[in-house]
Amino acid sequence: MDKPLALITGASGFIAKHIVLRFLQAGWAVRGTLRSPDRAEEVRAALRPHLDDKALARLTFAKADLNDDAGWSEAAAGAHVLIHTASPFPMSQPKDPADLVRPAVEGTLRALRAATAAGIRRAVVTSSTVAVIHEGKTGIQDEADWCDLTAPGTTAYATSKTMAEKAAWDFVAKAAPGMHLTCINPGLVLGPPLDKHFGTSLNVVQRVLRGKDPMLPLIGFVCVDVRDVAEMHLRAVLRPETAGKRYLAAAGSMTLPDMGLVLKTAYPHRRIATRVAPLLLLRALALFDPALRGILPQIGHLPQVSNARAVRDMGMRFIEPADALRASAEWLVSQNAL
Repeated sequence: MDKPLALITGASGFIAKHIVLRFLQAGWAVRGTLRSPDRAEEVRAALRPHLDDKALARLTFAKADLNDDAGWSEAAAGAHVLIHTASPFPMSQPKDPADLVRPAVEGTLRALRAATAAGIRRAVVTSSTVAVIHEGKTGIQDEADWCDLTAPGTTAYATSKTMAEKAAWDFVAKAAPGMHLTCINPGLVLGPPLDKHFGTSLNVVQRVLRGKDPMLPLIGFVCVDVRDVAEMHLRAVLRPETAGKRYLAAAGSMTLPDMGLVLKTAYPHRRIATRVAPLLLLRALALFDPALRGILPQIGHLPQVSNARAVRDMGMRFIEPADALRASAEWLVSQNAL
C-alpha cells in the first residue's frame, strides 16, 4: 500500500521544516511547496541528520508561489491532506499593510482551492495567536476569541493572520463544505531550528543574547516550542475530532525581561540585559527604530491564553517556555548564529 501523501506548503520555513520532519518520521510521504526550487537541497540537508535514507526518499517538492496560480494544481494532485504553513512573517511592520495581508489571504485561498479541486478533504492551516488575542479583553483568552481588527495598534501582521484564517473558514463553509479544516494558532515559536535558515522567528532570542540592548521593553509573548507545533499538525490530521476547530499552540507566557533572566542564568558571562526599559525611553527610541515602533502598543501587556483544548483533544504535554527558550539559545550559541 502506498504511503499517504501530505502536501506541506512553504516547506523551507522554520516551522514547516519541523512539520515535514514529523510527518516523515510518522511514515507519511511529503510533497513540499517551494517558491524557489533551488531550496530543495537546503530542506533535505536540514532533515538528513534526523532521518534514514528510506524516509528522506519519501520527500518530494513542487514549485508554487503564494502570489501566483501556476503550479498549485500540480502540487495538490494525489495528495491526501493539505498542511498550509506558508505565510509572510516580518521583523518590522510594512508601510503598506496590504503587502502582508494580500499574500497571506490570497495564498491561503490558492492552497485551499487547489486542494479542493484535487479532491483533498482534510486541511490544517497554520494561523497564529495574534488571530486569537483580543487586545481589548483582559484575563485568559481561548479559541472562542478573535483579534479585533478595528482596535488601535493592531499590526499588519495580526491583520494578515486574522484575515487569512477567517478567509479559510469562510471558504470551507461556502465553497468546500466537504473539506474538514483545523487551524493551529502558535504563539512566539521557540526551540531549535533544523538549520541556519530560520527566518525571523528567533530574532527575539538572538537580540537578547547579543546583549546590544542595555534594557529590555516590558513586552510579553505567548510562547511555544516548534517541536510541539509540528506535533500538533500531525495529531490534528490523525484525530478526526479536531476537524472544524482551532487550537492554540501555547505553553505559557513570558516577558522579554523574564527571557533575559533565563538567558543570563544560562550564560552568566554574556552581557545580557535584564532591566526593564522605561516607556518614555522606548517612545524616543521608536522614532528611529521601526521594529521597536511596531511593538509600542503591546508594552506593559502580558497576553495569556488557554491551551486546554489542545491538551484535551490532542493529548498535548507542552515543553515549558523556559526550556524552549534555552533550547533556542543553545542552538544559536552552538552554531555561532549570533
